[in-house]
Amino acid sequence: MATSTPTHERGSSIDRLVEADALARVRAGEASAYALLVREHGPMARRLAVLSGAGPDADDVVQEAFVKAYRALPRFRTGEPFRPWLLRIVVNETRNLRRGSSRRAGREERDAIDGARVVEPPGDPAEAAVAAERRSRLLAAVRRLPEPSREVVVCRYLMELTEAETATALDLPAGTVKSRLSRALGHLREELADD
Repeated sequence: MATSTPTHERGSSIDRLVEADALARVRAGEASAYALLVREHGPMARRLAVLSGAGPDADDVVQEAFVKAYRALPRFRTGEPFRPWLLRIVVNETRNLRRGSSRRAGREERDAIDGARVVEPPGDPAEAAVAAERRSRLLAAVRRLPEPSREVVVCRYLMELTEAETATALDLPAGTVKSRLSRALGHLREELADD
């Protein structure tokens, strides 16, 4: 008797088989099955939209991304994971939004990055203060990265996507993600070397 391995994606509670079934039902005309995908992937899609610069328009970006994904489902490859494909649409919609309102989006992005979860060690208040200062410096340095580098760092480390998911979400080759991450991390290390 074969043992089954979990088919959950990292950071996703939906089983890949359940997701595939929902996608098949949507393609067969059962539009209500799409609600499962929206409920499952909506929070991460919104978080990515905010971290990518959509700010207060994140809900609109996510809604538009889900509508576009729904319309594009006939072109979606059966068997591929839905989440990275959807996140690519979210990133593209956010880029479209940012073209029209870059100043406001930049301010909201800074706020979102500042609010990103970074585990802080419990214990000594002095250590907590030092950790908070380091976190602040790190997030400020991430904000100063050029947009292409910032996007891969946000997806990979703040959104906790795998390199493959990051490549799919940003519509980049895996090698480009790796090289941008390497350069961005080197730049961050250099900038924060005295920390």
